Amino acid sequence: MKKLFVVFALLLLVTGRAGYAADSDFDMQINTMYAANQLDSAFNLILSIPQEERTAEQWLILGNIMQDKGRIGDAEFMYEHSLAADPKYYKASYNLANLYLANGKPNMAIEKYKAALKIKNDFAYAYYNMACAYIRLGEYRKAKNALLDAVYFKSTEPDFYYNLAYVYKKLNKTKDATLYLGYYNKIVNDRK
Repeated sequence: MKKLFVVFALLLLVTGRAGYAADSDFDMQINTMYAANQLDSAFNLILSIPQEERTAEQWLILGNIMQDKGRIGDAEFMYEHSLAADPKYYKASYNLANLYLANGKPNMAIEKYKAALKIKNDFAYAYYNMACAYIRLGEYRKAKNALLDAVYFKSTEPDFYYNLAYVYKKLNKTKDATLYLGYYNKIVNDRK
């Protein structure tokens, strides 16, 4: 009888609440609500999961919701928990960096963009946003290098070229600025 109880208890652990965080149907439901802008529903559904069982993605969504509601400190807290749940979840570093950049903390943003790029080194938007942080700091050479990396990994994004033109202008390289502005105009016009 004792063996049966132990087996039953183990089955409950495996199939019960401990299955929340890894349940793909549950995650699909959360993602669907979030995508449909049902933020409160998605938020409450994630909150029904015990903290220690939440996935990095669930913490990230909580952070996004908090940021959408203007609760910057709470968003930062959620993104940090996302990183604690999975230190290799580059999206958490990236979103935290974006939060820092939007709130006037370019140095902290650069640190988190670099962390995201250590995990996913071909992430063009991390290079681009890192360049934007460097621009805010007036570090145009570093911004140029980050933008060139962004273009290398995603050559179809017009904003990358526009900012490259701007950076080259700031570096007094008029010819290069004109060249990249031409690339920007070509991409924009080709999309019309």
